[in-house]
Amino acid sequence: MMGKIAFKLLAFAHSRPRITALVLGALAALGFPPVHAWPIALIALSLFVLQVHLAPDWKSALGRGWWFGWAHLTLANNWIATAFTHQAKMPEFLGWIAVPLLCIYLAIYPALAALVAHLASRRLAGPAGGVIAFGLLLAASWILFEWVRSWAFTGYPWPPLGLVLLGGWDTAGIARVLPWTGTYGLSGLAIVLATLLLSLAMSRRWVIGGIFVVLVTALMLLPSGHGRSSDGRVPFVLIQPNLQQEEINDPAKFEEQFERIADLTLEGRDQSRLVLWPESAIPDYLEDGYPQRYYDRMTAAADPEFARRRIGALIGQESTLLAGVVNLDIGEGEFGPSAVSARNSVIALNGSGTITQKYAKAHLVPFGEYLPMRTILEPLGLSRLVAGNIDYHPGPGPMTLDLGVHGKAGIQICYEIVFSGQVTDRANRPDYLFNPSNDGWFGWWGPPQHLAQARMRAIEEGLPVLRSTTTGISAVISADGLAYETIGMDQAGRISGVIPPAHPPTLFARMGNTLPLLWAALVALIAIGLPRLVARRGSGS
Repeated sequence: MMGKIAFKLLAFAHSRPRITALVLGALAALGFPPVHAWPIALIALSLFVLQVHLAPDWKSALGRGWWFGWAHLTLANNWIATAFTHQAKMPEFLGWIAVPLLCIYLAIYPALAALVAHLASRRLAGPAGGVIAFGLLLAASWILFEWVRSWAFTGYPWPPLGLVLLGGWDTAGIARVLPWTGTYGLSGLAIVLATLLLSLAMSRRWVIGGIFVVLVTALMLLPSGHGRSSDGRVPFVLIQPNLQQEEINDPAKFEEQFERIADLTLEGRDQSRLVLWPESAIPDYLEDGYPQRYYDRMTAAADPEFARRRIGALIGQESTLLAGVVNLDIGEGEFGPSAVSARNSVIALNGSGTITQKYAKAHLVPFGEYLPMRTILEPLGLSRLVAGNIDYHPGPGPMTLDLGVHGKAGIQICYEIVFSGQVTDRANRPDYLFNPSNDGWFGWWGPPQHLAQARMRAIEEGLPVLRSTTTGISAVISADGLAYETIGMDQAGRISGVIPPAHPPTLFARMGNTLPLLWAALVALIAIGLPRLVARRGSGS
C-alpha cells in the first residue's frame, strides 16, 4: 500500500515539476521561525535536491530552482505584507501583491544556484557523478548566490537557508558551527545534510540512516552555552515600552509614550549603567540648528536642549543612553531652509543631556526608508511605508562607539542585523552589538525571524547582542547565541543585568564572508573529485 502511494507521488512529481517545486519550497520555509519545523524543511530540501538532479536539461533545472525559491521566499517573507496595514497612502491589499512580486526577483538566486549545479554536474562531475556529487555542487552554488543576494541591488539576505539549522532559544542547534562557516556556509551545510539524507534513503541504508537522523536531531536539540552570565562588567537596563505601530507617529500620544518609557527607566538611575531604548523611542528632534517648525511637534517644549536635559535627568548622571532617533539634513528648499533628507540614527547621550556620539543606519529598507525610482513610482501612487515624504540617506557603515566605562558598542539598527559579515568595524572590534528595532510593522512571522538572525550574528561574531524593540521581541543574547532573557511580543517590560562577555574573535570575525566563499570552493572541488575517485576505485577492483 505504501509502495503504491510512493509510486503515485513520484509519478505526479515527475509530471508536474513546477507544482512539486512550489510545494517543496513552501515546506522548506516551515523550518524558519516561528514554525521551527526543521525536520520537514530538511526532507523538503532532500526532495528538491533530487528534483533538480533529475532535471532533463538546463531550462528545467533553472525553472525548478525558480519555482522552489519563489514559494520558499514568498512564505518566509509574508510578514512584509503586514507593513501595508500600518500606512494610509496605499491600500492594504497591495501588501499581498508586493511580497510575491518581490520574490519573482529573489527567486532568481535559487534558480541560478540550481542552474550552475546542473551545468557543473554535467560538465565537471561527469557521468559517474551521483546524487552526492550533485548535492555538493548545489551546496557550493547556493553559498555563492545567497552571498550575492546579500549585496546585489543594495542586498536583501532575509532569510538565509541556514536559519533552519538554528535551534530553540536554549540551543544553537547545528548553527553552533557558524564561527567556522559563516551564515552562507551554514546554508550550504543545510543542503549537504539534506543530500546525505537523500542518499541514505535512496540506497536503503536504514541503520546508517537512522543513526544519521538521531545525530542530527541530537545536535539540533542539545542545550549549549551557559545562559545568563555574571562575568560581564557593564551594567545595563534594556527597555521595551510596547509602543503600538498605529500610535507611534501620533503627536497626541507622544507625551504618553515618553512617560511609559520613563516609568520603565527610572529605577536604578542613581547607578552607573547603560540604558538601551529602541528604534522610534524618541519622537523629538534632539539636534540643534533645525528650523523651529520641526521642534514645534516635540513632546514637552519646542526646545531640543530641554528635551536632551530631560532625558539626561531621567537616565541618571552616571549613565549613558543609546536610543534610536531621527536626524535631519537641512538644505535650501523652495520656501527657505527645510529638511532635504533624514537619517535613521542612534545617539549616545550622557546624564548631562549631551549627545556624545551618533551612528546613522547604513542598510536602508527599500520602500520603507526610501522610495526607489521615486520619479517613476511616485506618479503611479506608490509611496514609502514609513511616515513622511523625504527619503532617508544611508550612513557610512559599521562603526564602534567608545562609551568609556560602558564599553565599546557596535550599532546595528533594525534590519541591518541580518547582513552577515557587515555588522562590525573589524579594525575596531566592539564589546557587544546593540540592535534597536521597531518590529511593530511585521506581524507574528517577522519578529521571531528577526531575533533568530540576531542570534546568528552573535554566534558567528562571538559577540553578545542586545535587542531593544518597541513591541517585541527584545532580548539579551549571549556570544553563544542563546536568548537567555526576552520580553515577548506586545508586552512592556525591562531587562537589567550585566552585558555578557564577548568571546575572542572567531575565524569568521577575522575573515568575514571570504570564509563561506572558501567553503564553497572546497565543496565544489570535492564534488568534482568524488566521481573520479569512485570511478578509479571501481576500475581498480
